[in-house]
Amino acid sequence: MKIRADIAELLHAGLSDRAIARQLSVDAKRTVRPAREALGLPRSRPGRKPAPTVEDLFWRRTQPVDGGHLLWTGARGAASQGRCPFLRHGGRVHTAYRIAFRIKHGREPEGRVTPTCDRDGCVAPDHVEDRRIRERTKSTFDAIFGAVSQ
Repeated sequence: MKIRADIAELLHAGLSDRAIARQLSVDAKRTVRPAREALGLPRSRPGRKPAPTVEDLFWRRTQPVDGGHLLWTGARGAASQGRCPFLRHGGRVHTAYRIAFRIKHGREPEGRVTPTCDRDGCVAPDHVEDRRIRERTKSTFDAIFGAVSQ
């Protein structure tokens, strides 16, 4: 049996027969299923595929809006905990702010990660900072304008 290269590629990528049939406008039972059997690939599991990385899951839970903001559409913590956006991946709970920080800076954040913009629900990687960045910003501000006595 001759198998189309695009069908084989999508089968190896883990897509379901129906998803491939929709994408390529072919019949799932007459074209995709025989190709899957000929390649010796198991049938795909029904349902949504889990995100391979926490960063992929982060991008699934966000929506870009005007002004460079990225609104969180996923779950939020309890009101007593500040309604912090979070997600679960790999059996762990991650805050959206910490993931955004890792995406932007490529390192683990130090201390608490906080948003720098006033837009409610914004988790844009450009709009978060950790303790190290806050301290550096404060020391730079103090060096330019002088320390403000409290």
